[in-house]
Amino acid sequence: MERGIRSAQTGMLINTLLAAIKLIAGLVGNAYALVADAIESIADIFASLIVWRGVEMAGRAPDEEYPFGYGKAEALATAVVALMMLGAATGIAVEAIAEIRVPHHMPAPWTLGVLVAVMVIKWVLARRVHAVGTDIGSTAVQADAWHHMSDALTSAAAFIGISIALVGGPGWESADDWAALVAAGIIGFNGQSLLRPALGDLMDRTPGADIVDPVRRAAESVEGVCATEKLAVRKAGMTYRVTLHVQTDPQLAIRDAHIVGGKVKSAIRAAVPAAQYVLVHLEPYEGAPRHPMS
Repeated sequence: MERGIRSAQTGMLINTLLAAIKLIAGLVGNAYALVADAIESIADIFASLIVWRGVEMAGRAPDEEYPFGYGKAEALATAVVALMMLGAATGIAVEAIAEIRVPHHMPAPWTLGVLVAVMVIKWVLARRVHAVGTDIGSTAVQADAWHHMSDALTSAAAFIGISIALVGGPGWESADDWAALVAAGIIGFNGQSLLRPALGDLMDRTPGADIVDPVRRAAESVEGVCATEKLAVRKAGMTYRVTLHVQTDPQLAIRDAHIVGGKVKSAIRAAVPAAQYVLVHLEPYEGAPRHPMS
């Protein structure tokens, strides 16, 4: 949790510095692709702030007002970041098309040096943030990493566009704007790629087999469990909530059945540590027990 917050804070500081540098360089150096890149960095600042607050809120303990916890704040933060990326892509595309239709000055050669520095910084930042997001299981932090990577890609597109304009000479000035248009497409693609899983988490979509199958196997491996059914798993922030029905010997005393349920919970949490909430409902099994109680 703390690592996710620190990565968001670091991203905010770096993006603030880069946004100012790119905006000034783009305006002074007549490079609209660099200005578009600066807009992306400005969006990154707000994205990192949203991720910071989302991860922080998702880590709160359940209370009377939110008995199931605040985990959805993490998915909501991811969705907001994705929508911001789509908005930024649309704005950049509209402005780039307008600039293509209007002749303007050739970009300054020194803007290429600015872009190289930005690409390196953003690529390193994206890799580090993504590693943190993967390690703690945070889709919001991973979304922030993709936002950083989008910035690196837009810088690369701007570098190519400005280079073409400088090499081509008079008549090729619009290559810079075409690069901004390509960058908008990259940002839009990444935005919609992030939005879909975020919406899935908000709508309690079942996670993949890498989570569900270990949960089922762990439950069925417990002595006294005859069968399982109605297994439901949903993601809540960086943890999972599991509910399932366990069938056991109908001749078991209530106390023994309760022990079986407790062992099922422990087995699931051991197999999937992120499954912090497990609810087991016990039912009588009508056939012969697969794991008779000793």
